[in-house]
Amino acid sequence: MRACERLLQYVKVWTTSDEESTSVPSTQRQFDLARLLVDEMKSLGIADARVDENCYVYGSIPATPGCESAPAIGFIAHLDTAPDFSGENVNPQIIENYDGGEVALGTSGRVLTPEQFPYMKDWKGRTLITTDGTTLLGGDDKAGISEIMTMAETLLQGDIPHGKVCLAFTPDEEIGSGAELLDLKAWGAKYAYTVDGDLENQISFENFNACSARFEITGFNIHPGTAKDTMINASLVAMEINAMLPAFETPAHTEGYEGFFHLTSMSGTVEKATLSYIIRDHSAEHFAVRHDMLRHIEKSINEKYGAGTVELTIKEQYRNMAETLTDCMQLIEYAKAAVTEAGMTPDVSPIRGGTDGARLSWRGLPCPNLGTGGNAFHGPYEHITAEGMDSVTKVLLGIVKRFAQEK
Repeated sequence: MRACERLLQYVKVWTTSDEESTSVPSTQRQFDLARLLVDEMKSLGIADARVDENCYVYGSIPATPGCESAPAIGFIAHLDTAPDFSGENVNPQIIENYDGGEVALGTSGRVLTPEQFPYMKDWKGRTLITTDGTTLLGGDDKAGISEIMTMAETLLQGDIPHGKVCLAFTPDEEIGSGAELLDLKAWGAKYAYTVDGDLENQISFENFNACSARFEITGFNIHPGTAKDTMINASLVAMEINAMLPAFETPAHTEGYEGFFHLTSMSGTVEKATLSYIIRDHSAEHFAVRHDMLRHIEKSINEKYGAGTVELTIKEQYRNMAETLTDCMQLIEYAKAAVTEAGMTPDVSPIRGGTDGARLSWRGLPCPNLGTGGNAFHGPYEHITAEGMDSVTKVLLGIVKRFAQEK
């Protein structure tokens, strides 16, 4: 079965995670896909396939004769889809022999265009898979799951020598907790790759350092007619706080290795207001400076309006995996060679986000990230091609073959 055929099955399963939930997994519906995958893995011949009580799916393919001493290599993708946009009742559009032009997304009024995504012009003749404009597609990361499963099916046919290959599918990556409970010792991989990136030639071993920040502002509310020199309007203080941050260090004005402050939500009255941010930077030093800047704002506002006017809470989320991968750069070299062998030019670029691989690398499992062939994740413009997914599957098999030579 081709990876795209699997994708069209998997996206029908609603697996959106919930960032407000305190359970693990955050939504029980993620078990629906987990159980489906376990059944499929067993039907392929993966005898140890299982899902644990926290919705982590495990399985492994034993080494072929003569490759038992090769390092065990793992591949990881996540079950959940982002809560940013609806992931329920996904109804993909399949455009065969795509003409390279605009694509209407169902009757939603939304249109996917090469002007927005210039590489689409090079996809003429491919089979394009899109949303109908009312949901996301779910290729993040059901495309990664599909490609890993198709790689596994190919390996189980027995024609490719390989060491032990470990498979894992995790819950709740989209809300930042997908790697927390993965049982690395039981799983057994020495190295791993997440398959959770964008276009099919992408390789990433650098990601943002990340945290969230929340300002809680307490005002002093009295009748506006007698408010002179007494009222503290919490909403106006919130606006003042945001104005103290660099205006052009936001996602809309940054790229590459440039970090940012991203205001994700705000609410307020005269008496109470809140500002919620995510903070990102590839450089650990610059990341620390951003922390200091936020704390200085808190200090300055409290000095101006009185102690307790504003309270800042910073929560660390993940760190740049590049700091952990300096001694195992063969993972990147193997991936580059496999991408080249699959007929593409490797694109080694930083992730302007994070993956399970970042957390796992800091837990001691070196784990760079590979592309899935898709793009525009987390929204109605998400798209992918069948041929791109085929290329990713070839890349995974190429990596497995190279690790088999480490005996």
